[in-house]
Amino acid sequence: MIFAYQPTGPVIALLAAAAFVAGLVDAIGGGGGLVALPALLAAGLPAPIALGTNKGQAVFGALTSAVSFARRGEIDRSRAAAGFAGGFVGSWVGARIVLAIPPGALRAIVIALLVVAAAIVLARPQRRVRPTPLAPGVARAATVAIGLALGAYDGFFGPGTGTLLVIAFATVFGDPLTRASGNAKVVNLASNLAAVSLFASRETVLWSVALPMAGANALGAATGAHLAIKNGDRLVRAVVLIVVAAVVVKLAVEVARG
Repeated sequence: MIFAYQPTGPVIALLAAAAFVAGLVDAIGGGGGLVALPALLAAGLPAPIALGTNKGQAVFGALTSAVSFARRGEIDRSRAAAGFAGGFVGSWVGARIVLAIPPGALRAIVIALLVVAAAIVLARPQRRVRPTPLAPGVARAATVAIGLALGAYDGFFGPGTGTLLVIAFATVFGDPLTRASGNAKVVNLASNLAAVSLFASRETVLWSVALPMAGANALGAATGAHLAIKNGDRLVRAVVLIVVAAVVVKLAVEVARG
């Protein structure tokens, strides 16, 4: 596919800056798409091209984040394969199916989910109380279920996926928020890989934009992962709450506009 519109050098530089911020935020608590996707749309890319290009650049940041957390021991290796498989399959299915839920209703559901997620984060005690550990088979099954559900959500809608993953791992497994963020990156990487492979097969990734953004996103992701691990749960908690608030406002405005 040949694209009639090609952003100029200064526009690409601004998009790369947005990608750095997106990678930074996403590595800590999710929500990088709230920065990168609006920037691509503001640059004049048609919506399908903006969506594909966003996934094309985000997959590099997701990989960088996952590697950074893994090197520092902040990923549960016993659940990683299950999370990756669930996220990949879920995202692939979610990107292909025709939704039975009208977009407006889906936004309202997501607002409710995110408000609940924010309440969970606010109520979460600073001194962590771990639930009774799940049996290995049950833990893997739960991880697959989380990956499938939120991977599918990421494939067909997306806002707040990383944040919801952090909350899911923290709630179901009692992971500290920093470790939950690391485990979320495995599912994020899988869902991004599935989505970008589909977008690329349909030639809706503008690689001349995606690749410069990818480098900046990866740098931001490495920085964000370092900050999250260094500063611990307090930083992740703050970023998660900010992202939740931003997504809720964004979706509420869209619902109000119909």
